[in-house]
Amino acid sequence: MTGSIPSHIKSVSIPEFQNETAEYGIEQRITNLIIEKFNENGVLKVVDKENSDSVIEGSISKIDERPFTYNKDEVISEFRYIILIKLDWYDVSKDKSIISKTYSAFGSYGVNGDISNDGIDNDNDGKIDENDNDEFGEPRIYASNVAATKIAEDIINDIMSTW
Repeated sequence: MTGSIPSHIKSVSIPEFQNETAEYGIEQRITNLIIEKFNENGVLKVVDKENSDSVIEGSISKIDERPFTYNKDEVISEFRYIILIKLDWYDVSKDKSIISKTYSAFGSYGVNGDISNDGIDNDNDGKIDENDNDEFGEPRIYASNVAATKIAEDIINDIMSTW
């Protein structure tokens, strides 16, 4: 860790992100995942906006879903689900932006509809199918959750290395 959070910042508010895409409900899932990661990590206490020392506001600016791999017959075998988020972390007492940045991350899923048996490392943890006990659920939603979780971890890492 290269720095630490200033002593006057003990809490953060994370209002629901804005959704600039056609992906219905993605803003709720991403906001909830980011809050969950903050609560797990304990870097800053998540509180309501009126009682916070800092605020993280974000907008989902783009969802990109594209073929990623093809089989030997040149048929799509894997998709990448990519999320781009514009984020601003704001210091309430000093009335200034601390971080203003665009984050991007992806999750992968296969075309067969069963991520627990698709031969793909959907969450990029080095484990595939029966060796990975957390790969299950609807493939596209799972891929979006993987991407959102990566973004949440990147945000926490940036906050921890700000100073």
